[in-house]
Amino acid sequence: MYQYKNRFDYSKILENMSKSLPKRSEDYSLWYNELVKRAGLAENSAVRGCMVIKPYGYAIWEKMQRQLDDMFKRTGHQNAYFPLFVPKSLFEAEEKNAEGFAKECAVVTHYRLQTDPDNPGKLRVDPNAKLEEELIVRPTSEAIIWSTYKNWIQSYRDLPLLINQWANVVRWEMRTRLFLRTAEFLWQEGHTAHATAEEALAETRQMLDVYAEFAEEHLALPVVKGVKTENERFAGALETYCIEGMMQDGKALQAGTSHFLGQNFAKAFDVQFQTKEGQLEHVWGTSWGVSTRLMGALIMSHSDDEGLVLPPKLAPIQVVIVPIYKTGQLEELLERIRPIQMGLIARGISVKVDDRDTERPGYKFAEWEMKGVPVRLAVGARDLDNGTVEVARRDTKEKMNLPLADIVNSVDQLLTEIQANIYRKALAYREEHTTRVDTYDEFKQVLDSKGGFVVAHWDGTSETEERIKEETKATIRCIALNEPDEDGTCIVTGKPSSRRVYFARAY
Repeated sequence: MYQYKNRFDYSKILENMSKSLPKRSEDYSLWYNELVKRAGLAENSAVRGCMVIKPYGYAIWEKMQRQLDDMFKRTGHQNAYFPLFVPKSLFEAEEKNAEGFAKECAVVTHYRLQTDPDNPGKLRVDPNAKLEEELIVRPTSEAIIWSTYKNWIQSYRDLPLLINQWANVVRWEMRTRLFLRTAEFLWQEGHTAHATAEEALAETRQMLDVYAEFAEEHLALPVVKGVKTENERFAGALETYCIEGMMQDGKALQAGTSHFLGQNFAKAFDVQFQTKEGQLEHVWGTSWGVSTRLMGALIMSHSDDEGLVLPPKLAPIQVVIVPIYKTGQLEELLERIRPIQMGLIARGISVKVDDRDTERPGYKFAEWEMKGVPVRLAVGARDLDNGTVEVARRDTKEKMNLPLADIVNSVDQLLTEIQANIYRKALAYREEHTTRVDTYDEFKQVLDSKGGFVVAHWDGTSETEERIKEETKATIRCIALNEPDEDGTCIVTGKPSSRRVYFARAY
């Protein structure tokens, strides 16, 4: 058992725990990679390009899943599951989609291994077990799902068909980073079918709004809603809508997409329905998705040099209680702490009482700061005798002594304030790093010195878009939905432009 003499003196412990955590200002990429590992979120696996999501990281993803799933179901969607494998003939049925993903596909060619006669104890692919048709490991599921919809849809009575799938997908990435870009990742993908183009467009925009609401109200990440350019559009879609967030290093991150597919997939797989008038027509489709990339957005938009900063709505542990005691006092103190613990739980607040007797309180403080727990209570017998509790908030590192009698209400209100404050801070950063420019020289200067979103006129051509990307590494993140029409001239060509678009360097 340890006696804790000074509850505020844990700076050296914190420094030691985070000594291998680089400063964001010195090496943002290395800071991110180290934080993911040191906070116990994920690690690289034995499979190159793939990750292991550890329990603490997966607990955050589960909270994201649970909230999003509720939002999907409130908008009328149902969950289903479709095969991991897609026959090559189905995959190539929609040519633009197949072409767009062809270079990222993992392909199954054989179905059996055998003992290698030339290498005892080793296995080889059985040359006689070649598949008649190769199977694509799904990079996205439009092909297998639309081939299924052909059997599900015959009449207008079957529409709209509103299906979501929680699944894993594989895109063979060569340069990977935990959560942001891995060969295999987790996501949800919605696939819907409608009787009219208007209904499908309304669905596409509705799901964009769902994503934006989730990002801002739960992830505490302000986003820009917009439409992708033709160059950046999802392969096989007529329009791609997106939400774009700004990370603390001034780079943008695409946090979600919603696609209006038109009738492309319906025609590719001959998905038709009989209208009320008895005519046969192809249905109109959408698809939309977010992935474990949201974990990267969560980390990079809020965390600091001491570790994670988690919005309370997504924190697996919202409050940690650290008992402060002398040898022989722990059991009695835990009994006195229990009413606080149970009162918080009754409010729906997730609580962890860290009663380990193997670590000093200072070490515990630093550990839970690294893990981003929003609120920490340090509770000792003397505090309880005096009717107070020491409360520390992770977002501002402020410490305060609050009355024991009202501690449950105080913590509940504090969690709400922390959620709002984390959002306000991220919004202030985005606003500070959103710059409107009128010349190409100014455009390049802002990108190099300040970063963030650069809002500028563009002539609407893919040639100019590609030139800017090649010369500056910046891409058009979106044509923002809230950006007003404005006559101007393209910063590169001087040709007429009717509105500004959002540029940024991005992940």
